[in-house]
Amino acid sequence: MRLLLMSDTHLPKRAKALPEPLLAELPRADVVFHAGDWVDTATLDLLESRSARLVAVYGNNDGPGLRARLPEIARAELGGLRFGVVHETGAAQGREARCAARFPDLDVLVFGHSHIPWDTTAATGLRLLNPGSPTDRRRQPYCTYMTATVDAGALTDVELRRLPRR
Repeated sequence: MRLLLMSDTHLPKRAKALPEPLLAELPRADVVFHAGDWVDTATLDLLESRSARLVAVYGNNDGPGLRARLPEIARAELGGLRFGVVHETGAAQGREARCAARFPDLDVLVFGHSHIPWDTTAATGLRLLNPGSPTDRRRQPYCTYMTATVDAGALTDVELRRLPRR
């Protein structure tokens, strides 16, 4: 099962559209994750229409229209793994322990907010993934997203994808 992970798209404030390499991944993904800060409902409409399955949440920059359509926390069981999605996880220091305590029933937590890619594993085995942002690199050298595979109950091939500079 192929996964596509993104967050913090901030359209149309940070870019006018999602980057073409990211859009090209949509038909290849069995499940698309978006960890919030969409800003516009048009991006949600686009991902809903082009994704085989969308697992998504709202973020702190998302208004009433998005909050009416999306939860604060989303969960999905995929290929024997328990996934969760949330926008904010707090400060980087202590994140693994804090998230492991908050989400003891998950195997993988996808989050956003910082625009900073993150891939760590808590002492409990919880895998934490932040795909960065495909439209606003903030203090990072590149805009990014992630792809991964679920195979035989394991998360494999987790890859941070860099987008060409605009």
